[in-house]
Amino acid sequence: MNPRHNSLRATVEDDDPAFGVLDNTYSPEVVELLGEFGFDFVWMDLEHGGPSPWDGDALEELLRAAELTDTELLVRIPEANPAMVRKALDAGVRNLFVSRVSDADEVRTALAAAHFEYDGQPGERGLAGPRAARYGQAADYTETEDEEVLVGVTIETETAVENIEEIFSVPELGFAFLGPNDLSIALGHPGERDHPEVEAAVDTVEAAAREHDVTLGGLTFGVDDAVNKVERDYRILHVGSSLGALTGQFGSWHEVYENAR
Repeated sequence: MNPRHNSLRATVEDDDPAFGVLDNTYSPEVVELLGEFGFDFVWMDLEHGGPSPWDGDALEELLRAAELTDTELLVRIPEANPAMVRKALDAGVRNLFVSRVSDADEVRTALAAAHFEYDGQPGERGLAGPRAARYGQAADYTETEDEEVLVGVTIETETAVENIEEIFSVPELGFAFLGPNDLSIALGHPGERDHPEVEAAVDTVEAAAREHDVTLGGLTFGVDDAVNKVERDYRILHVGSSLGALTGQFGSWHEVYENAR
């Protein structure tokens, strides 16, 4: 795998679905194993846990594990902080998305920080010799980075849904990850993903994504739901988590053992 080529971006630009797993252990070994299983990406959620989003050393170790087994890291950071965006990308992250955006200005801020040239103007990414530049040895570094990075947002607040047309009009938005769980909270129906108001918000976002040709990402809840979401034009799909796998395998072991006695 060419560490400067973004296979996840290539997959979604070919209009193919990409499937990945959320790793709650933040372990290079687990990233490496998931890559061996053939997943397109491993999601590192730095909003709800894991190492600090400022911890470049931790990110670099996770990235090395991903590169070893031809998978991509998909890294979520907690805010549209330009310095945080630049830090993650300089460590070698190519696929980044921002939590809880509210409006188009936040999205432009993150995208400008992620590019050397943005929307026909100088971007806000700094030029140095970090790992992303192969420690200063990469040829055509600025051009390649701007072609390969994939930067998205999470749509998970009522305000974001209200501003979705403006958000999806921001140039070079790589994808939007729809967060139905947080949307259910924002709309006053915690955990009720099937509540009519939540479903209506999801429908609004999906329709806007089709209109503006924005790639959608989202959670899936079983194989049938994954197939359904692919048919609804989702292209970045979370299919489970390491925590869920461990819970499913071991969470009820003692109960099963007692019942078998």
